[in-house]
Amino acid sequence: MADVVRAALVQATWTGDPASMVAKHEEHAREAARRGAGILGFQEVFNAPYFCQVQEPEHHRWAEPVPEGPTVGRMRELARETGLVLVVPVFEVDGPGFHYNTAAVIDADGTVLGKYRKHHIPQLPGFWEKYYFRPGNLGWPVFDTAVGRIGVTICYDRHFPEGWRELGLAGAQLVYNPSATSRGLSAHLWRLEQPAAAVANAYFVAAINRVGREPYGDNDFYGSSYFVDPRGRLVGEAASDSEEELVVRDLDFGLIEEVRRQWAFYRDRRPDAYQGLVRP
Repeated sequence: MADVVRAALVQATWTGDPASMVAKHEEHAREAARRGAGILGFQEVFNAPYFCQVQEPEHHRWAEPVPEGPTVGRMRELARETGLVLVVPVFEVDGPGFHYNTAAVIDADGTVLGKYRKHHIPQLPGFWEKYYFRPGNLGWPVFDTAVGRIGVTICYDRHFPEGWRELGLAGAQLVYNPSATSRGLSAHLWRLEQPAAAVANAYFVAAINRVGREPYGDNDFYGSSYFVDPRGRLVGEAASDSEEELVVRDLDFGLIEEVRRQWAFYRDRRPDAYQGLVRP
């Protein structure tokens, strides 16, 4: 496995229906493969609008099983076609009344390696997620893929440092954070939190945000997706704050070991001193 991994992410505008949304992402994947990428991540609930701006039962129609549903099935075929590892966030149903905000991780040969379910579920104006999603219950898996060890957090998870650390302790080299984040107070945190998490945990982070206005509510998603390295530096420029964009960057995984030697945060951790963190 090469030290330098060419990684990609997509920030996309809503097309109006899931079929065209999936088709658009398939074309982005083919372009990423043409540009030599080995892994590609999509935004939060990529094949649907961000329906959590409202609380309406009709929006449960966007949910499907994972990995048995049609979207993940198509993405498996796409992975086999392109040779890409894919991070595929969707609205998951796992039986009557059991719904999750989920990302499937598909290896380059089309194998579904597993899934991550969003742990932290917000419930506030514009982000009524507890109406739709149960909290994640699959832990913080790290997936051994064709390009390296990949972790996932989803959107609101990024405000909680414990998940980032769990992924680092499990050996993640690159963590994808697919999001639906709108203009306002979060813009400052968007530029701050994920580089800080990359530094504190000495791995790469792919920060993906939706872009543009969507049909439910007034949220204006500001894109600005980026890759950040273990020193907290952007890898190339961030994406547009208003336009759809495919971002492809070369990530030198050799930097992870270098940084972990120089900044020995894992060596100097004191788990014995942190017992208060697990109190309710």
